[in-house]
Amino acid sequence: MGYRIGQRLYRLAVLSAFAACTVSVYGSERPNFLVFLIDDMGPMDTSVPFLSEAGETKAYPLNERYRTPTMQQLARQGLRFERFYANNVCSPSRISLLTGQSSARHRTTQWINPYGLNADNCAPRQWNWEGLGAGSVTLPGLLSAAGYHTLHVGKGHWGPHGQAVADPRKIGFHRNVAGAAYGRPGSYFGDRNYTNAEKKRQPPHLEEYHGQSIHLTEALTEEMLKQLTLAKATGKPIFAHMAFYAVHSPFEADPAFLKNYPEKLPGRDFAAMIEGMDHAVGRILQHLATLDMAEKTLVIFLGDNGSVHSSLPLRGIKAERFEGGVRVPFIVGWAKPADNTIQALWPIQPGSHHTENFGTILDLMPTILNLSGTKTPEGYLLDGHDLREVYAGQTKETFLMHFPHQHRNSYFTTWHHNHWKLIYQYHNEPRVQLFDLSNDPTESNDLSGKDRKKLESMFQEMKTALIEAEAVYPLDPGSKEPTPPRLN
Repeated sequence: MGYRIGQRLYRLAVLSAFAACTVSVYGSERPNFLVFLIDDMGPMDTSVPFLSEAGETKAYPLNERYRTPTMQQLARQGLRFERFYANNVCSPSRISLLTGQSSARHRTTQWINPYGLNADNCAPRQWNWEGLGAGSVTLPGLLSAAGYHTLHVGKGHWGPHGQAVADPRKIGFHRNVAGAAYGRPGSYFGDRNYTNAEKKRQPPHLEEYHGQSIHLTEALTEEMLKQLTLAKATGKPIFAHMAFYAVHSPFEADPAFLKNYPEKLPGRDFAAMIEGMDHAVGRILQHLATLDMAEKTLVIFLGDNGSVHSSLPLRGIKAERFEGGVRVPFIVGWAKPADNTIQALWPIQPGSHHTENFGTILDLMPTILNLSGTKTPEGYLLDGHDLREVYAGQTKETFLMHFPHQHRNSYFTTWHHNHWKLIYQYHNEPRVQLFDLSNDPTESNDLSGKDRKKLESMFQEMKTALIEAEAVYPLDPGSKEPTPPRLN
């Protein structure tokens, strides 16, 4: 009990420090931001335990499969959320991160096919398959206009070929290395020039590594080190977006890490790619220290959707409606904790494990904008919240995840409110499912037939959120007309 009271008092102190320091810090120095966005990484794909039981952090067998010492260090000196949500596939999450808006609002509700419309027979006619445009309001665009040097290295996947967004410099980044229209490389191996037999999906600007025995993760790391050095020379505060292609398929691990795993280990290549990514994060953090930037840099580490492998004991994987499809790892902390005016904006308690409220990928944009003293255009709608307020329990704790498409699970919307979760399926049975995640984190006990009052309340909240976001709905298989949700 004393621990929980102490945590609540600490969260209130965070808000007080924020209010006291805002004016003075924004008038002088501003923090740097380094975002690590990891592809297809779920909360169990790490040696860091994100789940708890009876209020205590608990490691599960999957945690013992992975080697992520850098993540462990980040967790020791930062704050990790037990429940942190993204969309169930990549492009919607990546656009949500840069816009602060739900997939229902920005309408990129499916992964973007770089070569044309990615649609099925019942997909909405008006879903935004072209992703971000040159005129979109974006986090890097706003920060760039506010005096930040903005740089992107790695996977983009914000729009198809032929669209301006295929080049991240069109949406607010000053520098781009390897960002393009596709969501996975043709190969991770430099001696294959990072492409496949069809010469497709070759990340740009990496020609100097072609023909060499250097894994794509390491090549991207080398480029981020260069870009950070150049960025510091500008004298501007920095926003760096490090979006590894790892750990997306094809599962081609760096031999330097593959040797650490038994040949018969399930998901051996995936585990080695996780370790390679973790090693790369460590190199980049060390470079911040070398550049004397660590004490002024906020580091944010998260996944873009659920794991493509198991997230047991959570139910489901990437593209599914269950927690394993939408829950991701999340750690935030200063690259080097210190007592200075910049870190006073968010005095993060080392080793914190937050279990009371959940955060979402929608929260990154408002958090970073507030910390940097940057405003959105008048009338622009943000669906996320400042994570400092989320942590303090000062925000409405909801998350709308809309997927009107065909995939592993098809045509559904999920609505989280506090510890309750509603799943609505437009074409499939069961039509609705209701879970109390505080007592049933594995989604084993569907309460939709037992608590009609809560079901109706959650359904109405979800419907209202969809209407407010002007969401588009899947088509009826027979009439080919949109099918808004209805509760029988």
